Amino acid sequence: MSSSWVSIIPFLVVIPIAIKTKQVLPGLIAGLLTGSYLLKPTFVGGLEKMVQFLVKGLIDPKNIKILVFLYAFSGLISMIKLSGGIRGFVEEASSRIQTKKGALFLTYASTIGTFAAPSFRFVTIAPIMRALLKKVKMSTQELGFVIETTATPIIVLIPIATAFVGYMTSIVDISLKNEKLSGDPYSLFIQSIPYNFFSFVMIIVGVYLSFFHHSKSTEESDPDHVGDKEDDDWHNCDPAVGKELPNKPWNLIIPLILIVSLTLLLTWWDGYKKSGGFIKAFISADVMDAMLIALLFTSIFTFLFLRIQRMKTGELLNGFIFGGNELMSVIVLLAVVWGLSSVTEELGFSAFVTKYAGWIPASVIVPLLFLFGCAVSYFIGSAWGTWGILMPLGVSMAGVAGVSLPLVIGAVFASGTFGAFASPLSDDTNTIARILNLSVIKYARYKLKPALIAAGITAVLYGVTVFFF
Repeated sequence: MSSSWVSIIPFLVVIPIAIKTKQVLPGLIAGLLTGSYLLKPTFVGGLEKMVQFLVKGLIDPKNIKILVFLYAFSGLISMIKLSGGIRGFVEEASSRIQTKKGALFLTYASTIGTFAAPSFRFVTIAPIMRALLKKVKMSTQELGFVIETTATPIIVLIPIATAFVGYMTSIVDISLKNEKLSGDPYSLFIQSIPYNFFSFVMIIVGVYLSFFHHSKSTEESDPDHVGDKEDDDWHNCDPAVGKELPNKPWNLIIPLILIVSLTLLLTWWDGYKKSGGFIKAFISADVMDAMLIALLFTSIFTFLFLRIQRMKTGELLNGFIFGGNELMSVIVLLAVVWGLSSVTEELGFSAFVTKYAGWIPASVIVPLLFLFGCAVSYFIGSAWGTWGILMPLGVSMAGVAGVSLPLVIGAVFASGTFGAFASPLSDDTNTIARILNLSVIKYARYKLKPALIAAGITAVLYGVTVFFF
């Protein structure tokens, strides 16, 4: 099917259903099923076609590596939690910090070791800040806001050893394939990082609130009232810091140092074998392979390291599997995104965009794409889902308008970051609210205004930047 309006029907199905259900997966599945029946409109033909598309994505060697990486990554984090690594780190840090500046400095400095995933960062740093809330003398809502600005907005800018990297690179890869464009998806991801303007704006806002803004505690989140009751004990705020766990900070620190060091070393070595030199080595390396090998080595090392501490084999294996299963929703999401991408490609979506979207001024494509993505991500509460839905559209539009590809990719990633930060449905919002004992709705309403201001600034920046690229 070539350049037919029918090719946009899956997207017209995906977005309304995702917004209506406030879940991205039902919309993606509905879009995939709709596209499959458009290609093979018989009673079982559409289902057969859908299975073919799902299998096609799952058997791709690159995709398999990404799925293994995501599962093993979450499994490693689970073993660290189970061994008391996070609880030990929180106990050690909270006992040493005595001032507001020290607490806030720790919030930012700890990003170096806890950038693996937003949820991992929250259960590591938020309990520390809750334990130090009276010393910090900030409203609980404002403290949550500051912590969040050091999570997803920063993590999406880090190109190695995070839960996002494999997924983000994969989304770029399938979008390039749809457009039949050549290019290394990881290199494009690196090039897009400076254009994730929303992240940079939110980081600046977080720094301002941390060090230059004097807050007044609100009635519903008065730090003087935190810690007075037994159920306000920070040990109860998340299972990862429970009193029943051992107190062993090195079970967190050693695996994190190992995985980051190995990732850098193996990335350099892989590239060095291909091109030599130091800088060229990092440019030409297969980073996904290096990250996967570093992760698997670290997981095996951590397992043996914890066995030496007399943790039971069954307990560790169950913890690893439990952790990996926690990310199954993301793995399923990614599989459906791959399938939907194949459907739209076969329906001729790229050709349709090329044929009928040329009238849109290049100067407005990137700002409008960002703002549309912000709306979608806010209502579905998922950065992952927003990236999966919008990246193929963004890359197609970039080709039509002749706009810089890294700029468009950065705008799509920025729009998903907005939803993860601002939406009351996002995991980030709900995790912080649970740990800091906040009302989800009140907390989401509190941070919506600065997030909208940041989004407005970001849209203007995209509008200006288009003229230079």
